[in-house]
Amino acid sequence: MSEHHAGVVWKRTSADFGYDTYNRTHEMTFKLGAIRLPASAAPAFLGDASYVDPEEAFVAALASCHMLTFLAICARKRLTVDAYEDDGVGVLEKGEGGEMWVARVSLRPKVTFAPGTAVDEATLARIHHQSHEHCFIANSVKTDVTVEPRS
Repeated sequence: MSEHHAGVVWKRTSADFGYDTYNRTHEMTFKLGAIRLPASAAPAFLGDASYVDPEEAFVAALASCHMLTFLAICARKRLTVDAYEDDGVGVLEKGEGGEMWVARVSLRPKVTFAPGTAVDEATLARIHHQSHEHCFIANSVKTDVTVEPRS
């Protein structure tokens, strides 16, 4: 149906190329290089904590997709949303074979509906469930993705 392009650009800036010394900083690129996001490995893997790491970007992609799906469902139901925040958390673990993977992601959205828009807890939970079921990114990964709405 559609293609979505993203890239990375990295160039060695270290004097040598030893595991402990090579630079992890790079750029994630979008829109054929028109948008550049400074990135690095996570600090646990010798990266620079002041940049976005791939694991954080993965959690952000899940959170963003869930939010966009949630907003689309609410708009179709004529439930006006004024604000949406999420503070997602991904947990990196060793898999059965010893490989590292993001084993769990918890999304914790906080939704503010417009005055006069009444949404009870059961309806809110149902919309989040539908959003998760229809989220393109969540449907694309083996990670256990959960949604934990915040008040």
